[in-house]
Amino acid sequence: MSTIRMRISPAGDVLDVKALIRHPMESGNREDKSTGEKIPANYIQTINVEVNGESVMQANLSEAVSKNPYLNIKVPGAKGDEVKMTWNSNTGESDEATQAA
Repeated sequence: MSTIRMRISPAGDVLDVKALIRHPMESGNREDKSTGEKIPANYIQTINVEVNGESVMQANLSEAVSKNPYLNIKVPGAKGDEVKMTWNSNTGESDEATQAA
C-alpha cells in the first residue's frame, strides 16, 4: 500500500493536487525516551510530480518538515490526465502513487 494519498480536482487547465504522505520525518535530534539514544534521521529529501509523464514540479525537503507532510499544489493539466507523485528519503526509501485527474 502506498504511503501517498492524493485527491485531484481539475479546474479548467489546472489540476489542484492535494497529497498526504505518511512518513515519520525524523530530524536525528530527538532521543528515544525508553533507551535515551538518538533516533536516526529519516526524512523525505525530494518530491517529484509528473503529469502524463512530464515533470511539472520538483521539491527539496529537509528534516525541518513535520511528520506526515501535506502538500497542496496547482499544476497544469486537465480532467483525465495522469498524475504521478514520487518521493525519495535520505535513507534510500522511496514511494510513488499514480492517479487519474
